[in-house]
Amino acid sequence: MRTGEAATAYDRRVTEALYAELDRIFAARDRSDMAPTIAAFEAIFRQHPDDARVKYELGGAYDTAGEETRAAELYESALQAGLAGDLRRRCLLQYGSTLRNLERFDESIEVFDRARAEYPDAVSLAVFAALTRHAAGHTHTAFADLLDVVAARTDAADLDRYRPALRANADYLRGLDAPL
Repeated sequence: MRTGEAATAYDRRVTEALYAELDRIFAARDRSDMAPTIAAFEAIFRQHPDDARVKYELGGAYDTAGEETRAAELYESALQAGLAGDLRRRCLLQYGSTLRNLERFDESIEVFDRARAEYPDAVSLAVFAALTRHAAGHTHTAFADLLDVVAARTDAADLDRYRPALRANADYLRGLDAPL
């Protein structure tokens, strides 16, 4: 029986090996034929059904295969299981995007709003949130959000003097859409 530091070191090695295998499977995937990837992740999921990252990776495989309903369930479960850090940010993005593809726009917007509050500097979340707002019919707000990203994140000297104008135009455009 392992105790104390020996158990912790063992658990860490097991987790590192598991995650290395997840990375290997992901790297070998063929986006045009996800069945082998799904099968490999499913086998790992059967062995580690409570692991948040395993759930996330399996969800991503189903998502890539176009099986959004199953992907959404797995993303939600991964988040509830305590997915953290950059994996959490990626999962929130993929979950919100999947909800958009399922035309569950209000839920998608909620996920993106929560994600952007947790990761305010994540440009990817802002861009995919704009895609959801656009799909939900809030086209002016979607474009305004993208203008904000450009104003805040584009490193271009010729844009510097126009950043306030971009932000003002973004505010104006948001006012053209019905409240979310």
